[in-house]
Amino acid sequence: MSDILISRRRLLKTAAAGAALGVAPGLGAIGPAAAAGLTMGIIYVGPRDDFGWNQAHAVAAKALKAVPGITVVEEENVPETIAVQKTMESMIKLDGAKLIFATSFGYFDPHMIEMAKKFPDVEFRHAIGLWQADKHPKNAGSYYAYLHQAHYVDGIAAGLSTKTNKLGFIAAKPISSVLTNINAFALGVRKVNPNATIQLIFTGDWALPVREAEAANALADAGCDVLTCHVDSPKVVIETAEKRGIKCCGHNASQASLAPKGFITGAEYKWETIYKNFADLLAKGQKLPNFERGGYDKGYVQNTAFGAGATDAAKAAATAAIADLKANKPYVTGPIKDNKGKEVVAAGKTIDNYDNFLETTNYLVEGIVGSLT
Repeated sequence: MSDILISRRRLLKTAAAGAALGVAPGLGAIGPAAAAGLTMGIIYVGPRDDFGWNQAHAVAAKALKAVPGITVVEEENVPETIAVQKTMESMIKLDGAKLIFATSFGYFDPHMIEMAKKFPDVEFRHAIGLWQADKHPKNAGSYYAYLHQAHYVDGIAAGLSTKTNKLGFIAAKPISSVLTNINAFALGVRKVNPNATIQLIFTGDWALPVREAEAANALADAGCDVLTCHVDSPKVVIETAEKRGIKCCGHNASQASLAPKGFITGAEYKWETIYKNFADLLAKGQKLPNFERGGYDKGYVQNTAFGAGATDAAKAAATAAIADLKANKPYVTGPIKDNKGKEVVAAGKTIDNYDNFLETTNYLVEGIVGSLT
């Protein structure tokens, strides 16, 4: 398929953008004059309506389209192969994109790096923290949101909504970003409910719907009455929990509509804040940050509105935790042990929310039933 056809297909998809995608309010004020002529490209590894990772970015894309003067071009279901380079080149040459958001892990090296070298006047940003100042092009970079903060809030709400004191977590792979979310959820649960345990199952990959359903049913059979996850699309996990008559917490985007009886809350990325900020900087002719990070304090994450599964106590405690995180108050305070009994955070020590310690997590905290292998 030629680049022209690829672009034509993309533009047709963009014109028929899904009305089902929700948009968070409050984009700030980019004026029509300031943003005039600014085209931004966003590339997804899967469908935009996956109730997960891709949808979280698509929600932000739709929000950007509402800003006068900004044009957004999108392409979904782009594999982590040479195909992503062709999509990027098409967006640049045919659509005039000046900023490309590459949202999947495997897009970065070599694909985004090669395109950044080929098009030095275009800015490229990747949704995970792989960019290094001494190694990669200066017109490339990384952006990321501290979703573990929202998972900590999930944990607080879940810990006060369980009746069996058994909760389940289904995760794709034992890498640091996933482990940080698992641990944050567990810390939240056990802060309000020290007797609770979190049973962990790794599926082995980001999108294995059959395996995810099997894991969810196994956890329900084991007595877990709250499930959550870190997989690309939580749809199967959430729907399975609802079918089994147990509660759930979401991940990446909102899955509230999938579980009207059991949904508690969920950890959501709020990418539109970052996208709006980057668009504003470009419109003003200012340099984009190469390595951008933030959590609740910058409005980069949020929790889904409470559902029917949340108790009144859960709502109150979770709301208080959100207020603390917005004020950038750390939530990781020692003593904390891993689930093998080794101390990982000493008594009296507090880990700052921006400390790299949280991004290099290689352990599971006490209270989690499971292992990294």
